[in-house]
Amino acid sequence: MLTIPSLQDSVSPEEWQLRCDLAACYRLVALYGWSDLVFTHISAKLPESVAGAGVHQFLINPYGLMFEEITASSLIKVDMQCNKLHDSPFPVNPAGFVIHSAVHEARPEAGCVLHTHTRAGVAVSAQKGGVLPISQQSTFVLGSLAYHVYEGVAFRDEEKPRLQADLGEANFLMLRNHGLLTVGKTIADAFLSMYTFENTCRIQIDAQAGGALTEVNPQIVSGVAQAMRVQTGGLGGAFAWPALLRKVQREAPGYNT
Repeated sequence: MLTIPSLQDSVSPEEWQLRCDLAACYRLVALYGWSDLVFTHISAKLPESVAGAGVHQFLINPYGLMFEEITASSLIKVDMQCNKLHDSPFPVNPAGFVIHSAVHEARPEAGCVLHTHTRAGVAVSAQKGGVLPISQQSTFVLGSLAYHVYEGVAFRDEEKPRLQADLGEANFLMLRNHGLLTVGKTIADAFLSMYTFENTCRIQIDAQAGGALTEVNPQIVSGVAQAMRVQTGGLGGAFAWPALLRKVQREAPGYNT
């Protein structure tokens, strides 16, 4: 078992809370079966009240740890180039941060970027039609969905402008032949968006195996998109987050150490 010294007394209360929330998010991704061994990342941006005015700093997972092993103290603080900003026995993966840094750069309001390689997500990302309007869940995704064409393993900075242009102001990004990505003002928002995105893809794959599909009325899809543009609470991550934290505490305790 890993023994990681606590950072609670070494960081501000605001940073510690962010660390606990992000560690919980990693544990939840593992609990729901969305992880891909030690690959993919969830990044959280430190507020300027902690990092400093105009300073961009992020928390990200130590490379090589399973998501169910992540703790608040094991998370690593990095800059925009994924350089470590404090001592840690664990490495980071700069190549894996390319997508996240591109999103954070283009969307300064993004408090969290969550990326997955799930079976259902990759399956739908490989379909020409992408997300189909066949479920209530899909209407929420379609209200703020963008696509980015596959350019190979995403480790080249030259891809970033194209990814940023494709993302625009969307909160859901389907990386073709690759996976899913959500953008949230908070960790809770990004997680709940991914929960909806992942279920949208699972429902679609299941429905396609069952025969002819019934699509949602385009006017309903359009209405949901309009509602999502004018409301400010996203999908309501803040409402679900306390219950999700209780779930982590029951099923994967130790995240907040």
